[in-house]
Amino acid sequence: MSERLTPPASLSPEQQAALEAFQAARGAAPFGPFATLLHSPELMLRASALGQYLRYGTELPPRLSELAILMVARAHDQPVEWAIHQPIALAAGVLAETADAVARGERPTLMAPDEAVLHDTCAELIKTRTVSDAVYARALSAFGEKGVLDLAGLVGYYSLLALCMNLAGTEPPNGPTLPRR
Repeated sequence: MSERLTPPASLSPEQQAALEAFQAARGAAPFGPFATLLHSPELMLRASALGQYLRYGTELPPRLSELAILMVARAHDQPVEWAIHQPIALAAGVLAETADAVARGERPTLMAPDEAVLHDTCAELIKTRTVSDAVYARALSAFGEKGVLDLAGLVGYYSLLALCMNLAGTEPPNGPTLPRR
């Protein structure tokens, strides 16, 4: 698929202001989904702020957040999220075997207990858009109320980015490739 929305050739004043605010907050030019979202500068800035919290301010350690992101990338067949986050997940402690199973759309067999709870919660939330009482109780016990809500926020946020990039045909950077299904 070719990109349907490429970064704007010339920027409106609102886009220029959003680009500068993004660069000030992130220390980099808009990339991946944010380059696409620059077409809607207010959405880009609000999504970026939410992303900063969900990546760095939640109750969940990076290993668990990144596993959730990989699950969302697989669920939405989103190669940009996968290429960006698979190396981050491995560096955060997700086993390569676990990431490979997620890439194949399978439940990994090699997971720590908290990863298994996270996996099952994400899988059910992604598939049914809710979770059963039993899965919720396990997640609540493992992550607490704030952690469970942060996990739902991660799934929703990365789904938003995935859908925007899928709509726009955003091309993935060089990196690990998400297998086609």
